[in-house]
Amino acid sequence: MRLLSRLQALIGGIYDVRIAHDVHDFLVTDRRQLPVAARGGSAEEELLLAQSPDGAEVALSLYLDPALLERLKHADPWRRLDGGNVADCLTALEGVSHFVYLAWHAAHDQPVSLLELELQAEVDKFVASHLLLRRQHPEHFPLELRRVLFEHAHPDPRLAPGRAELYREASRYAARFCERLEQGMARARRPGATAEVLAELRRFYRLTTARKRAHIERLTA
Repeated sequence: MRLLSRLQALIGGIYDVRIAHDVHDFLVTDRRQLPVAARGGSAEEELLLAQSPDGAEVALSLYLDPALLERLKHADPWRRLDGGNVADCLTALEGVSHFVYLAWHAAHDQPVSLLELELQAEVDKFVASHLLLRRQHPEHFPLELRRVLFEHAHPDPRLAPGRAELYREASRYAARFCERLEQGMARARRPGATAEVLAELRRFYRLTTARKRAHIERLTA
């Protein structure tokens, strides 16, 4: 199975969500195939979304830079996730997270806000990376992962101020939620602890933007 499909299956398994499409069927790696307005971009990952005027149909594509995919091909994070490929893996995870979240909500005729999309992607990157690391190194608990994701990451300085603030807000809320999750993950060897974490994640996944924020504020008050 190709890496992006594996990541899609991993995210789908965590949240118990199933979609009828494979991310590879929506993957674009040539910027010349993107809409004209998006061809001049420089981001390694972009999700492009179009909706019919009546809102009845949604079309989406996931762009990932071909150089990024080539690097991941030669340093497969599914086999070994480390400092050499973690940034590329997180970029790919973000794209797959966006794809799964939008596709699942579209299938259930549910709206998605940009803040909600980015907040969930930050959580997905933490949880999926954490699971990959625990599978590869069962004896090691990756305490450094949350710091890498939330303390050392910053929005692209080329972003417009409003967009940059949205990413910062998504990161702040995700950091608070993942700190709480990490406590549950640390107890994963206790009977029932893994089930409790999964149940919490699955409830969170299905909340709206406002309810996600309210839930995090209650948990971390």
